[in-house]
Amino acid sequence: MSAPHVAALFKPFKIKSLELQNRIVMAPMTRTFSPGGVPGDNVAAYYRRRAEGEVGLILSEGTVIDRPASKNHPDIPFFHGKAALEGWAHVIEEVHAAGGKMGPQIWHTGSTSHPTTDWRPPSPVESPSGLVGPGEPRGNAMTDEDIADTIAAFARAAADAKRLGFDVVEIHGAHGYLIDQFFWAGSNKRTDHFGGATLKERARFAAEVVKAVRNAVGPDFPVLLRVSQWKQQDYSYRLAETPGEMADWLVPLAEAGVDIFHASQRRFWEPEFPQIDGDEGLNFAGWAKKLTGAATISVGSVGLSGEFLAAFGGESSQPESLDKLVRRLEREEFDLIAVGRALLNDPLWIRKVRDGDTQNLKSFSPAAMLELA
Repeated sequence: MSAPHVAALFKPFKIKSLELQNRIVMAPMTRTFSPGGVPGDNVAAYYRRRAEGEVGLILSEGTVIDRPASKNHPDIPFFHGKAALEGWAHVIEEVHAAGGKMGPQIWHTGSTSHPTTDWRPPSPVESPSGLVGPGEPRGNAMTDEDIADTIAAFARAAADAKRLGFDVVEIHGAHGYLIDQFFWAGSNKRTDHFGGATLKERARFAAEVVKAVRNAVGPDFPVLLRVSQWKQQDYSYRLAETPGEMADWLVPLAEAGVDIFHASQRRFWEPEFPQIDGDEGLNFAGWAKKLTGAATISVGSVGLSGEFLAAFGGESSQPESLDKLVRRLEREEFDLIAVGRALLNDPLWIRKVRDGDTQNLKSFSPAAMLELA
């Protein structure tokens, strides 16, 4: 039994073929511990430890699709090719053996660079218009053939996820990477079907990716899409300033086949549209659920005092009350909550929360990001 004040976190959840023991998701976190793009036994053991710690759903670090310049760090794992897929088969075997559920996050980094390395892929990076941000050229603008091949590569990766035995698949459409670069007017200057003056028009590429993924996995396999307003190129940027604009963005993606929106914001407790009265201060995931009718995952600085971006600046964080989170779950503002650094730091975080063992919750140090514990 869970402690009464956190009981909402430990209710089962079901959608399509997915059944979870609780509402806690391990957030995808880039780890760069897969030399040559192949996840090894250490990666499998890392995820198994979180399954043993009773994470409801584990989402992998970003794993890149089969495009020549899909990653921006040499040790980000592939989700294609014999060796990498064999590595991921071992990961899901270990997670299932420990009673866990898991999905890979499939990804294309677009024209972004990685903050910790000068490494460059062997082929030129690509993006909708050869830009990494407003007025900042980097790499090649994608041709029609590039776009078609990229959509097909997302679908192949999703099909491989299902074939290997994963429980869901998540498409990375956030944080200024390729799919998000199509959403963003600052990086998408195309004049064809995949561009346009409106967010609804610029969402067509993502919709085509989702449709292809849905066709590859069938109707009962859950498809998740991670989205964000902010970008690593501009932390304050907002794609949708009104609920109407957000509906234009997300509703077509739900219609294309998204089952769960993973709505990324920097602080989960902040209202998405504070200027609107009567919405009880819904956050991003709350508005995504309200507008689309889809299930949602909220995320953003859960369980720790400092926000996650501060960790990249070397800041530590202390355990934080979960009261705000529990209240939002109790009123069903969103369905699931993703936890990042707290689980990165401590595979047993969920058990401690469930059992009320708050005195043994660990502080977070950025040093944790440098090891696969």
